[in-house]
Amino acid sequence: MANYEELSKKLSKRMELEQKDGSFTSFAFDEGKALRRKSGTHDNANVWRTAFIRDIDKIINCPYYNRYTDKTQVFSLYKNDDLTRRALHVQLVSRIARTIGKALHLNLDLIEAIALGHDIGHTPFGHAGERFLDKLYAEHTGRRFAHNVHSVRVLDGIFPLNISLQTLNGIISHNGEMELDAYLPAPLEDFNAFDSQVENCYLDGEAVKKLIPCTLEGCVVRVSDIIAYLGKDRHDAEKLLAHDGFVDYGIGKINAEIVNNLMVNIIEHSYGQNYIKMDEAHFNALKSAKMENYQMIYGNAQVKEADETLALMMEELYEKLLLDLSSSRPSPIFSHHIDYVNQPYYKARRLSAYEDTEKNQIVVDYIASMTDDYFIDLHAYLFPKSKHKITYKGYFD
Repeated sequence: MANYEELSKKLSKRMELEQKDGSFTSFAFDEGKALRRKSGTHDNANVWRTAFIRDIDKIINCPYYNRYTDKTQVFSLYKNDDLTRRALHVQLVSRIARTIGKALHLNLDLIEAIALGHDIGHTPFGHAGERFLDKLYAEHTGRRFAHNVHSVRVLDGIFPLNISLQTLNGIISHNGEMELDAYLPAPLEDFNAFDSQVENCYLDGEAVKKLIPCTLEGCVVRVSDIIAYLGKDRHDAEKLLAHDGFVDYGIGKINAEIVNNLMVNIIEHSYGQNYIKMDEAHFNALKSAKMENYQMIYGNAQVKEADETLALMMEELYEKLLLDLSSSRPSPIFSHHIDYVNQPYYKARRLSAYEDTEKNQIVVDYIASMTDDYFIDLHAYLFPKSKHKITYKGYFD
């Protein structure tokens, strides 16, 4: 039997009346307080194109936005058009977050900007690829890699897009692996404080887990990220792993139930408040369902069967590309990466030449930018005789 919760009649009536007469309390971020590294430019908001609409436009037109299409969530190495890619995931996060945000009278453009940009720095092959790249980067430099930190680097460094502080903070703080029953925004004064946060995340692999967004909009996106993948990963698992034994911990078993019930509970307990919250029962159910996903999906041998091979392939690529940077052209790291990010529009806006970036960072930038297919094709191109190879599971296998 379907399990779809509804808002209490009391809150529904209150919301209806307050929306009608405009008496609702709003903790939406004030667009007039949006901060950019460069002010007084054409990026300034105007009457028809607000600060965060501009951020949205910049993000969806960023050269790496297209690459969401071939970056997998959980199930890599399958030829299956029904499996979720990051292009869909960021849309789901955006839709869930804007639904909650609209009910709470928050800034929907800021929510959309954070949601659409939050995974743009993600590696190929999901969180497995992220772990492999983090390990290699740390071994070579002592610095750490995290996809949400790298998403900021993509939008604020590789492509200097002059994105607002509030959007960038929401992106770096979106960690969807760390659930909280309540989110109260943590003040962030300026870009100096933000840059210190970013650098600390490179030095301390645990630091990124402790970040809290500085706006309620960022908090909504963070919890919506969990909601978006929790049920959708189950939906994908049912196609490939023949799992239908998921437990209903009180928020439903299927994606539609989970999304509805968590949204309803968050709105019920956050309306008119300066925080985002769910009740204890729903929070515990979310944690339990997430743990079940780890046990039945993310830790499944079928999901992880290619991990060792992919890790070795990434190591080969990393070392080869690092060597190529110290050699003369040609190499794809020059023609496919450095030349690509040095398109005149972006090159003219950098404070320093991209090619002067520390070599390990350039290699990390390149590998993180790759789609799954490109990674495999590049490895085959550079290592035609390598014993490490990956074969996709086809539609008829």
